[in-house]
Amino acid sequence: MHLKKTPNRNGRIRLSIVDTYYDKQRKATRQKTIESIGYLDELEKIYDDPIAHFQKRVDELREEKKAHKAPINFTFYNSDKLCVGDNLRKNFGYSAFSKIYHELEIDKFLKRKQRTSKASYDANTIMKMLVYSRLLFPASKKASYDNREQFFEKTDYCLDDVYRCLTFLNKHKENLQVRMNDKIKEQYGRDTGLIYYYVTNYYFETDGQTDLLRKGVSKEHRPNPIVQMGLFTDNNAIPITYELFAGNTNDCLTYRPNFGRIKKQFDLGRVISVADKGMTTGDNIWYTINTPAKDGYVFSMSIRGADKSIKNYVLDENGYEWLGEEYKRKSRLYPRTISVTSNNGKKIKKQVDEKQIVFWSRKYAIRAKAEREATLSKARDLAKHPGKYTKATSYGAAKYIKKVDYDKETGEILTASSVLDINEDLIRKEEALDGYYLLLTSEMDTPDDRIIDIYRGLWRIEESFKITKSELEARPVYVWTNEHIEAHFLTCFVALTLSRILEMKLEHKYSAGRILESLSKASCSLLQQNYYMFDYFDEVLKDIGNLMNIDFSKRVRTLGDIKQILADTKKK
Repeated sequence: MHLKKTPNRNGRIRLSIVDTYYDKQRKATRQKTIESIGYLDELEKIYDDPIAHFQKRVDELREEKKAHKAPINFTFYNSDKLCVGDNLRKNFGYSAFSKIYHELEIDKFLKRKQRTSKASYDANTIMKMLVYSRLLFPASKKASYDNREQFFEKTDYCLDDVYRCLTFLNKHKENLQVRMNDKIKEQYGRDTGLIYYYVTNYYFETDGQTDLLRKGVSKEHRPNPIVQMGLFTDNNAIPITYELFAGNTNDCLTYRPNFGRIKKQFDLGRVISVADKGMTTGDNIWYTINTPAKDGYVFSMSIRGADKSIKNYVLDENGYEWLGEEYKRKSRLYPRTISVTSNNGKKIKKQVDEKQIVFWSRKYAIRAKAEREATLSKARDLAKHPGKYTKATSYGAAKYIKKVDYDKETGEILTASSVLDINEDLIRKEEALDGYYLLLTSEMDTPDDRIIDIYRGLWRIEESFKITKSELEARPVYVWTNEHIEAHFLTCFVALTLSRILEMKLEHKYSAGRILESLSKASCSLLQQNYYMFDYFDEVLKDIGNLMNIDFSKRVRTLGDIKQILADTKKK
């Protein structure tokens, strides 16, 4: 390592600190610049003797390099034992999420909101524990608390503080979502020309019901009480906001309150709302297009549940444009009459001008047939052996039976002694519509293929729910009061947002699952003298490290080094 003096064509001398190393691939000695200093004539205006000044800097760097390469000696004895309760292993991977957490200034928001609180706990410390645990080691609140020392963070709070903090978080959940949205726009930008909406539900390990926790139509066909969640994301699949609803709330009834709130609280401008057929009601369409911004929509519609004129249009081969042998589409501008609920609760007829796009895919047709065959197999067994089934266990298959009567109390099939008949007419009608999709949109001038691509983007929000249910293990839920339920899903929302932002930063090179798996493995064990040893490194960590300026490849670090890196993630 030395101070390099490089003259240019004008005779000016540029100073830099360079280091010499051997390139194994090229089998030659090379140099790399450690620090670029500047031109000597300009430096002479600042320093009496720039050469001497920066030579001292070179000497310091040499000593640092020497110390860096110096061996670390540890002494272990055969008699060394662990004590009960010892936990020498900690996670370091959360440092990547710490950086995003603090870029969004979630810490500042919570600290500001807690200034007027008399609580002795630190809400920010507990929030970080809950979010990082949800991301990397999802578990119940108690289990997360019991394992709180797996992170290099403060642990000076009790389990009761965690539950008290949930009440605090619930109080500020809406304002936090708005604040996060503002910081996301500032830090990364928001693409909200398109916003995606989807509804799912989460089950609870209980039979008890509350005003929020109710039995309803479970997406996972479970008998447990559920809570409904409606989630909006932007065009990059980054969450914007969510809302919880009672478990017995119809999906379509969640859209308007959530859409109304997002338009009121979030500065999004005109948006095009994208949702599946569960949202396609006259009320939702009329509400969307009659906002002050005259927002738009791309909704799918159930063809099987549509009126005869739409079914006839879909099955009429006239007008279809074939793209190869696997795909066809057509569209029409069509004034459609919808039913809208008036202020007095009565239904009134309204007309909307919209574009209707129909497309057919051979791949989707094959998939639909396979899915129906699986259900039909169950239906045929139900028809032969009705006594084996109840209302719950016959779900899905029962629609292919001409008539099934259930006991209102037990759910048992009353016609269990009879042989039931398969509804062959229904099967033929469904087969005719296999592979067809119908989209409705207010965007009359947007090309058909673009509308179809927009709708296909809905899979990313569906994926978000899959992430919360699988990787983040947001269910089953083990808290029971409304306040704690709301706060639980707030921490899941924050965790999902951090995960999606990191995915975006990595340009979607890796799935959320793979990112979380690698970061959870980026752990270390205490050796001696505040030294920690790391034992896992992969390409994902390499890319995250390059992105975040965090070196995950080092085998040994001091506690001081680790704390400094974590402190750096908390700086703006």
